[in-house]
Amino acid sequence: MSTVYNAALKREASTSKKRGHGDVADNAETKVRRNKQRVLVLPSRGVTTRMRHLVNDVEALLPHSKKDSKLDNKSDMSVLNELAELNNCNVRTQATDTQNCLYFEARRHEDLYLWMSKTPNGPSAKLQVQNIHTMDELKMTGNCLKGSRHILSFDQGFDAAPHWRLLKEMLTQIFAVPRTARRAKPFIDHVLTFSILDNKIWFRNYQIIEKDPGAVAAAEAKGLDPKSVSTEPTLVEIGPRMVMTPIRVFEGSFGGPTLFDNPEYISPNAVRQAMRRDKGQAYKTKVLQAENLRRKRDTYKGHESELSRSKVFS
Repeated sequence: MSTVYNAALKREASTSKKRGHGDVADNAETKVRRNKQRVLVLPSRGVTTRMRHLVNDVEALLPHSKKDSKLDNKSDMSVLNELAELNNCNVRTQATDTQNCLYFEARRHEDLYLWMSKTPNGPSAKLQVQNIHTMDELKMTGNCLKGSRHILSFDQGFDAAPHWRLLKEMLTQIFAVPRTARRAKPFIDHVLTFSILDNKIWFRNYQIIEKDPGAVAAAEAKGLDPKSVSTEPTLVEIGPRMVMTPIRVFEGSFGGPTLFDNPEYISPNAVRQAMRRDKGQAYKTKVLQAENLRRKRDTYKGHESELSRSKVFS
């Protein structure tokens, strides 16, 4: 039956060509092209409760994302390229097929790193995530529709250097929700802001409030004119919030030649080692002071003066 149907389509296409109306394929190309871009979001083994809630919040903010189970292997990052391909996180382009991936890597049950990658060819970036606050933890008054699209707002500092421009493009392609996403709602009611301060990326999420119905009702109850109440849009923070420190930017996916290396970055292990060293130095100074005091007392007992109590009242 399928052979007969295909043959009928070919006859119809040839007939339409002769009449000058174009073939069926041309009509299909004129249709709206759907963006099937997806983002793979997954954590590693060893994440804490706060880290796990952050991953869930990020997955809830991206209706075009796909969540996978925790990854056991931390040494071989090439597995993530295969996982992105298996989850169909593809962006259909004319040249190549690329995938978006957000991988939250936990170290020592206290340090969290974020890998952003365009698999399988790159580029990719590694960032350290600090000052994590989830939606449940903040308990803010703002609220937005789950699955709604958002506006991306970037600081002017992203245009200052090439590596900031590359990170801006990666963040745009990952966090921008396609208009034709399957689970996306046709509403825009919140803003995702990316700001640069102290060479760090500050992430915030704000709800867009067109007008405050409570203020209008309060004005009507007081007998005032409701038009006198300001109805300008306001922003109310929802969460989550976090601070990301760029570490390295690679040419390939999860590796390859280094395009940018942050010279001001200090690893958490080095910070903890310096804190332990300072604490040990303080303890060493305290022990030396006690030893010097003991030596002074021993020296004083061996050389008693003529006015000492033992000689005057002997």
